Amino acid sequence: MKKLLFTLAILLFTVNISFSQIEPDTTSSTAPPAQQEKQEKPEKKKQNKGNKIYFGGSVGFMFGSYTRISLYPILGYKFTPKLSGGVKVYYEYVKDKRYPHTYESSSYGAGLFARYRIIPQLYIHAEYAEINYDIYPNQQDAGRVWVPFLYLGAGFSQRMGGNAWLNAQILFDVLQDPNSPYGSWEPIYSIGVGVGF
Repeated sequence: MKKLLFTLAILLFTVNISFSQIEPDTTSSTAPPAQQEKQEKPEKKKQNKGNKIYFGGSVGFMFGSYTRISLYPILGYKFTPKLSGGVKVYYEYVKDKRYPHTYESSSYGAGLFARYRIIPQLYIHAEYAEINYDIYPNQQDAGRVWVPFLYLGAGFSQRMGGNAWLNAQILFDVLQDPNSPYGSWEPIYSIGVGVGF
């Protein structure tokens, strides 16, 4: 199982894909004046829903006495050219050898997110998630517990050429649930490469 998770994590890390499409600007015209009159008439166009759906995700891993493998696929929808939202699935595998008995567990959950693009490269991000964690056995209330998160933050996307984008994001959990594995107001960073089709 561990080898399968490791292989899957490596594959997802090398193919971190987020699909999106930028719609061309149809407001400007270079046609001769006689043809511009025809273009100015409003025409009903069929909206292609495929242009509005995007998916991708991210993966993270850390190895050593504390091993963590994280998989976060997303599925999103563009409501407007600037506003999008969608769902995100969370899965983490943790193995901690820093204690007398090795701790090993998986966490899983789901969330909803929304993004608003201020400019094409800069966006603000809001995300609500519920993640099921296995509380460390050396704590008083050991067992599994659902932990709510409300992440707020911003991200930056920079085109690297062709359909490739460099993405960087910083989020903060504003709920600060006592069972959260994060420290108080600890920033959550993510950096990756996306490929648009």
